Parts: sequence; C-alpha cells; structure tokens
Amino acid sequence: MKAFNMLKIAVLSLLFFLIPLNASINKYVLSDDVVIDPRTAQKIFEIGSEVKNKTNVNLYVYVKTDLGIDKNIPIKEKMQLIKKEETELTSMLVKPYAVLTIAVEQMHVNLLMSEKLKSIINKDDILDGYVVPLLASKDKNTLFTKISAAVLNGYSEMADDVAHANGIEKLESGIPSSGKTAGTIWKVFMYTLVILGVFLYTFAVLRSKKKK
Repeated sequence: MKAFNMLKIAVLSLLFFLIPLNASINKYVLSDDVVIDPRTAQKIFEIGSEVKNKTNVNLYVYVKTDLGIDKNIPIKEKMQLIKKEETELTSMLVKPYAVLTIAVEQMHVNLLMSEKLKSIINKDDILDGYVVPLLASKDKNTLFTKISAAVLNGYSEMADDVAHANGIEKLESGIPSSGKTAGTIWKVFMYTLVILGVFLYTFAVLRSKKKK
C-alpha cells in the first residue's frame, strides 16, 4: 500500500507540472491562453529575466488559440484585424521590446519589435528557421506540443541575438546548443515526460487491481 501511495504521489506530481502555468504570474508571457507548456513558460521567464537584467531589453511571447476573427471573411480583411490586434498589443509594451506572436486558429505567426531591435534581431531567420519548421513538422506530437517547442526555440534565438549585440557571449539561462535543433530537443523531452506519466499511472492502476 505504501508503494502504491508513493506511485500515486509521483503521478500527481507529474500531472501538476503538466498543468498550464497562469500567464499572469509570468510577465514575459503576455497571454498563453492555456497553450504553452508550463516548463516552456518557466524557461521563458528565466531567459527573459536574464536578458532584461543584463541588457534592459524586454522579450515577450503572445500566444492565442483564437483571436475571435471570423474564418469566412476575406484574407485582406482578416490581416487588417490581425494588424489592429498587434498594434494594440505593442502600444502597451515598454521599449525596447520584441514579441513573438502566434494565433493558432488564424494560422498566423509574427515577430514584432521596436525600432532599436530591428537591426539586432533577424526576424525572417528566426521565423523561417526556428519557429515555422517546428509548427509545420509532420510527427505524432500534438499541435500544442509543437507550439511550446516552437515558442521556446524562437524565444531562445531572440535572446541570443540581443545578448550577442550587447557583448554577452552566452546567457546563463540559455538552452545548451541553442539553434535550430534546440526546440526539437525540448519537444522530445516534453513528449517523454507525458509518456512517463501515462506509464506510471497505468502501472499504479494495474498494481491496485492485482492486490484486490
């Protein structure tokens, strides 16, 4: 019975870490809309805090499941509404800033930044090389798992760009071997944790039934 209780505690502890982190307690996650994995949110907070302390640059992520835009409206009108949303978002940010945005239902990804950072952060390289490939990858992982991986991958690269521009060779909170494979490594790590949680739960249930 003691061993069974310990297994239940282990499973519950693991599930706790799978519960999405409340964005209100993470100032660098402006809105994760229950999309970003809590481990990803925590890592973003660590990286964002270090970048802010060392360079005074604010790096954010803004991820929404749905912007509430009608799917049937013309593309031009949809883009105008998305642009309006982005303008309202950036108007509230303190310069210098950069914010990685994703709208799942609208299939929209963007990287917005204040003028000072436009010559420091390579928008096209980050989106095309570090974010979009993970979102579009053909594998068994869920879309939300891919979003967490893509967000962390892109955010880490943004942080590295800002750090290097300020003479910082390596961030203490950065991802080891940061680059186009970093997000994939993190994605595999998260997927493994989920599988482990399911295994522990199944083992606990079977053990309980056997004792009965």
